[in-house]
Amino acid sequence: MRAQSSATAPTRIAVGAASAGSGGASSGTVQAALGVVAFSLTFPATAWGLEGFGPWSLIAVRSILAAAVAGTCLLALRVAPPERRHWPGLAVVGAGVVLGFPLLTTLALRTSTTAHAAVVVGLLPLTTALLSALRVGTRPSRTFWIAALAGAAAVIAFTVQQSGGALTSADAYLFAALLVCAAGYTEGGRLARVMPGWQVIGWALALCLPVTVPMAAVALSYEPVHWTAHGVTGLLWVAIGSQFLGLVVWYRGMAAIGIPKASQLQLAQPLLTLVWSVLLLGEHLTVAAPLTAAAVLVCIAVTQRARG
Repeated sequence: MRAQSSATAPTRIAVGAASAGSGGASSGTVQAALGVVAFSLTFPATAWGLEGFGPWSLIAVRSILAAAVAGTCLLALRVAPPERRHWPGLAVVGAGVVLGFPLLTTLALRTSTTAHAAVVVGLLPLTTALLSALRVGTRPSRTFWIAALAGAAAVIAFTVQQSGGALTSADAYLFAALLVCAAGYTEGGRLARVMPGWQVIGWALALCLPVTVPMAAVALSYEPVHWTAHGVTGLLWVAIGSQFLGLVVWYRGMAAIGIPKASQLQLAQPLLTLVWSVLLLGEHLTVAAPLTAAAVLVCIAVTQRARG
């Protein structure tokens, strides 16, 4: 009996470890999905914010507000500064997701609808997976890449059709935003393996303050501010919801399930954005949405199960 009990002990330990790993992966998927939901509201909230603020003011003030929340948390918990070797990666996160993506997409949304801007988000998961393969050395399987390409194609086809198939001058901003955001996501996901996700975005926001504070001072002196309910609500969401809380759960999810798999959850983001655009902005949504949503969900399921 003792021999049998000792023989089964390694099996029990292995089963327990597998269960813990499965639970961690499930939690990571949920957190990454919550990040996607938060991000899906960014474009509609930005459109609201532009009703009360100029584009440069909106970008600077949102970053400062998010930095104030993050800085309060860092100081309250007496978090030590990151090691010196992590600062270059944090600079990439700051340049990509704190400054670059918000600035470029906000400039694009002055002349583009949120439906058209969703093309960027449709390409973002694939671009992030590609940069992750180059930077971090991840090697997803062929099945993963096929499903990712199929999902990206479905999203691009739908969002371009939704916007009437016309390309605008805002596309240059959108494609540049795609590249800088993918770089920020990749570095943030890598850093979230060695420090909590909220600290990654918190220090990145703090690192950008020498840029955002002077930018806010100059922008607010030139761009008039209109204190409307939509403007203030949009500003608060992009600052606290998208810029801080959304990135906290997003980076935690990326660290748990890997950058490529987390990035593919964003295939659902353009469709969610279009739903919010209908509900919050009154934009028209075609009947193709349910069919595209079903195709995207299938692609997401395949990428989450694919090994590599």
